[in-house]
Amino acid sequence: MMVLNIIEKEKRPLDGILEDLYSRSALSNPDQKLFHALVYGVLRHRGFLDHVIRSFSKIAVNKITPEILNILRIGLYQTIYMNKIPVSAAVNTSVEMAKSMAPPWIIGYVNAILRKAVQGWNAVPLPEPKDLIPYLSITESFPEWLIARWVKEMGADETEKLCKSINTIPAIVVRTNTLKTDVDSLEKALLQFAEQVRPCEWSSIGIRFFNPRRPIDRIPFFIDGWFQVQDEAAQLVTELLNPKPGERILDACAGQGGKTGHIAQNMKNLGSITAVDTSTERLSQLTGEMTRLGVHNVKTIPADLEIPMGSEFREAFDRILLDAPCSGLGVLRRNPEAKWRIRQSDLMRNQARQLRMLDNLCHCVKPSGVLVYAVCSREPEENEEVVNHFLARHDNFAIRRNHPEFSGRKGILISSKGYLNTSPSLHGMDGFFGVCFERMT
Repeated sequence: MMVLNIIEKEKRPLDGILEDLYSRSALSNPDQKLFHALVYGVLRHRGFLDHVIRSFSKIAVNKITPEILNILRIGLYQTIYMNKIPVSAAVNTSVEMAKSMAPPWIIGYVNAILRKAVQGWNAVPLPEPKDLIPYLSITESFPEWLIARWVKEMGADETEKLCKSINTIPAIVVRTNTLKTDVDSLEKALLQFAEQVRPCEWSSIGIRFFNPRRPIDRIPFFIDGWFQVQDEAAQLVTELLNPKPGERILDACAGQGGKTGHIAQNMKNLGSITAVDTSTERLSQLTGEMTRLGVHNVKTIPADLEIPMGSEFREAFDRILLDAPCSGLGVLRRNPEAKWRIRQSDLMRNQARQLRMLDNLCHCVKPSGVLVYAVCSREPEENEEVVNHFLARHDNFAIRRNHPEFSGRKGILISSKGYLNTSPSLHGMDGFFGVCFERMT
């Protein structure tokens, strides 16, 4: 419940909250799995849970304090979606949580709502399917504004498929660190610790699996640097960049180094990578991650890329990757809180920020060099519109459309315009957009 309350109050990304929590506690693997199931489950299905609560409560949902509302959501989620937990246990646990923070009348309210809801939730009336937007918003648990724009873009059937795929628990996906091992060796090693271990469909060095028998960071092969956790779509962004040994690369907005490590292994530790991020804490974590992976050619620079980089970086890099800050609406499978945090107005604010970064970085690319723009979003404001605005401002750049590294069936991921587009419902991976700009002069 604490995590859900923090999300409500601080609007922080879920992964950062969980990272802070795990650094201060040592949950057993079974407890961590249950904790994950509750937090992610409530966030994935919050819209439907609130609809059920609304149907049994005389108090409007938006008038219920977040702490009590989250207690109701957790209790309902367990009874509706987790058949291994007895209904009585779910209700009693929720009532006990309320006792720790609420007066008696609130405790009675929680008890009454849950006891009514667990008996009658499956008879709660829904909007008519012909009222498509509210119907999908409640049954699939997404904000109406997001459903409306997806229906307009792709139609009702594809929107429903996308929502269902986003609400499905995804596999854990890792990228083989080829500086230390190979895919076959890693796959055999992971069979000791997880279920349904198999190669990825789109990435030649990716492996997917379910139900690890211990936390990922406690698996010996993780500690030894054999892999990084990274979705297939994110791996394909580095393939779009296509870094070569001996080159000078700028990894802008490097974060904790997921793509940095991939770039380094493709370069075989030859050449140099400059990793930039606004957060010195993230860069410190990146440095530790590179040590774990056996990467030796990365230096870090804390910088705000909305401000032009110094003259020493002008035309300094063969390739630049801008994995830009965005809405994150393409990675809702793994970050379900974002669908309740992001507002439609955020998309244009993000676009302005993304363009400032591109404007500042494009001068750092050598002639004939490339600048890859990528976001974990499939929304046009953060995709095609950014591309069009950038090209209108910088006529010395053009989209590179020929990508031999995306040959064969993988070629369907690159559109005729040269855009990398991935989708949970179409490709079984996160929703990413990427484009490779080539500097002509």
